[in-house]
Amino acid sequence: MERVVHEKLNLTEEILSATSLSRQLAEQMTLAKAYVVIAKEHNNFHLAWELSSMIRSCQLLLSKAAMRGKPITLEEAEPIISRLSSLIYKAEDAHYDIATTIVTMKSHIQALEERANAATVQSTVFGQLVAEAFPKSLHCLILKLSADWLKRPPLQDLANERRNSPRLVDNNLYHFCIFSDNVLATSVVVNSTISNADHSKQIVFHIITNGVSYGAMQAWFLSNDFKGAMIEVQNIEEFSWLNVSYAPIIKQLLDVDSRAYYFGENPDVEPKLRNPKYISLLNHLRFYIPEIYPQLEKIVFLDDDVVVQKDLTPLFSLDLHGNVNGAVETCLEAYHRYYKYLNFSNPIISSKFDPQACGWAFGMNVFDLIAWRKANVTARYHYWQEQNSDKTLWKLGTLPVGLLAFYGLTEPLDRRWHVLGLGYDLNIDNRLIESAAVIHFNGNMKPWLKLAIGRYKPLWERYINLSHPYLQECVTS
Repeated sequence: MERVVHEKLNLTEEILSATSLSRQLAEQMTLAKAYVVIAKEHNNFHLAWELSSMIRSCQLLLSKAAMRGKPITLEEAEPIISRLSSLIYKAEDAHYDIATTIVTMKSHIQALEERANAATVQSTVFGQLVAEAFPKSLHCLILKLSADWLKRPPLQDLANERRNSPRLVDNNLYHFCIFSDNVLATSVVVNSTISNADHSKQIVFHIITNGVSYGAMQAWFLSNDFKGAMIEVQNIEEFSWLNVSYAPIIKQLLDVDSRAYYFGENPDVEPKLRNPKYISLLNHLRFYIPEIYPQLEKIVFLDDDVVVQKDLTPLFSLDLHGNVNGAVETCLEAYHRYYKYLNFSNPIISSKFDPQACGWAFGMNVFDLIAWRKANVTARYHYWQEQNSDKTLWKLGTLPVGLLAFYGLTEPLDRRWHVLGLGYDLNIDNRLIESAAVIHFNGNMKPWLKLAIGRYKPLWERYINLSHPYLQECVTS
């Protein structure tokens, strides 16, 4: 005897069917839920309780049908449909008409949207706080290295000796610069660059940090081997020429109103913009590169949240066609056009710039310093910083003012030189990452934080020497 196989019920299709009892029950249940809300608002709690009871009966019947794989029968559905119809009629008879229902439901949807928006903002704020927090492991590392710097005079002697090295100004070598207070992140950038270079002894790294991290940064780079590369560490606090009378950014940093604007209770400022790095002098130091290195002709600027995966020395032989800045453009997506960064309702912007001009990224840039000095890009930067003293041209950060200062002076590079998004985008194509010369963890999910995206973190960690005793004590414990 042949076994009869019954086709299993697809409840979704059943509910979507115009003639099914499941659909009729689902529609009545939806309407009943609306009337539960309205009845409660009119203090008719008995009607609300009756409707809720029938909704539960309806849900139970639909659940049973799904479990047994057979459609709901008329005998099962009729008592519930009949009772729900009676209660809905009762609700309508109590003057809960359709107009009232629509208005009530709209107000509830609006309330839910406001709660969802508030939750999103709160989530962003908490995410920002975590991103800004300096991990204890990095504090530990800085303390141990700073102690070394103070206790070991030979390190200080070696640092003084290196300050006068002719390699620091030799334009036949490959010069890179990083401005950061994060020792571990800077070490990864340096290590990954040198590890992938064809000729590491021809590489010179210029690192600038703040007074707090200076000793730790010196101790780290003087105590570890970087395959013969030259590494210079400077303290930004020793740049006496970078003062209020010269740099508008310092005036803004000291301005009480400016700090209150970003870090006070200002509802106009997005949570993601309340990050101290945006008004950090180290972050703006990129606009003074030709003055910091007056004898250099070309340099590659790297952010401290990048990892280098290929030899970067070919960047120095790229033809920038007279431009100052070689950068990867980011306008493959509509978001990264000038109008998204700048206030084009202001005539000073709209009269000088194309709103559809393509944006580009900081993080891996090759700068022709001869062309920079000729175009006086730093003066352009100063001009736009002063124009934006009232925060009406752009909100914050170095990219908007960079787009203005380097306008018409940027040479687009092949996208593979610089792949962005590893600090926020979970879905970057592996082939794109593998082909990239530089990968950039821009975003809040930095690789040294617990927030880091697990899929990308090993790309950063491979350049950390976890056998170092301080890293074992501070980072891995």
